[in-house]
Amino acid sequence: MAHDRPAAPGKLAPVEAFGNSARFRYGEDALADLASTQTWLREHGWHDAADELDEPAHQELVRARETIRGHLAGTDSTGLNDYASRLLRPPQWQDGQVVIPTANGTEVERLIGRLIAALALDGLTGKPGRLKVCHADDCRWLYYDRSPANNSTWCSMDSCGARHKMRAYRTRRKES
Repeated sequence: MAHDRPAAPGKLAPVEAFGNSARFRYGEDALADLASTQTWLREHGWHDAADELDEPAHQELVRARETIRGHLAGTDSTGLNDYASRLLRPPQWQDGQVVIPTANGTEVERLIGRLIAALALDGLTGKPGRLKVCHADDCRWLYYDRSPANNSTWCSMDSCGARHKMRAYRTRRKES
């Protein structure tokens, strides 16, 4: 499946990339094991996190990814609150900008903290909710909704949207 949407802007781009480290529709997961996770982290510029990665930290990254997906899908924000209380410090202002610093911790914890902070800052912009999860259960790709009404449902109308419409059409035909 070709995802042709432009990447999320600014600090949301790493959140989107992290969430899309798995392509569920194809059974691909860059965080499937320790070695592939280290490779993925290095490819995305998180060398320090890759260097210190051990199995508990690897499992924490997978949990964080699914927690972020759950939050963006609107199914659960409890885990996000837990991460925020553990990994973030109070907001501060630097050079006219609001920043949410991460607490001291491991490189993996600081990485997760930066991702959670980006989501928190996005929520303060007055127009949150543009980073979304595709509604197709077998896809769940993260994408940034640039539509004026902010009402996109699918990562791509050419794949997930078209499959949904075809299923709905077949269901209607069977019922009639």
